[in-house]
Amino acid sequence: MKVKALKSEKSGLGLCILKGVAVGLCVSLVGILIFAFILRFTSISNKVIAPVNQVIKGVSIFLGVFLGMKKHKSQGLVAGLLIGFTFTISAFLMFSLLDGAFCFDKSFLNDIIFGSIIGAICGIICVNLKKN
Repeated sequence: MKVKALKSEKSGLGLCILKGVAVGLCVSLVGILIFAFILRFTSISNKVIAPVNQVIKGVSIFLGVFLGMKKHKSQGLVAGLLIGFTFTISAFLMFSLLDGAFCFDKSFLNDIIFGSIIGAICGIICVNLKKN
């Protein structure tokens, strides 16, 4: 009986991660498109672009973790970390394909670390919010 519950929990975690990454990618794509539209019609400084992109990524990861873990009540750290990590790599691939160029550099590694940490923190918060 415990083996069935363990398999069910693992498959539930996998679906939770896939759903979280999909939600995060959708939110990120919409956020980037809105920001690009704003940049097109305003004269915002180039120094603002990188911080706004980080905020969009952070919000995307948070919403991905929050909505992906809606029915999952445990393993917030692991699920959040995996959602953040997978989201970061998926977003990199998606936006690199759209841009037509892949650039593996130090900033990509920083993005992976940032995404994983934000995901883990959000996972912990989401699991503990649901317990109350």
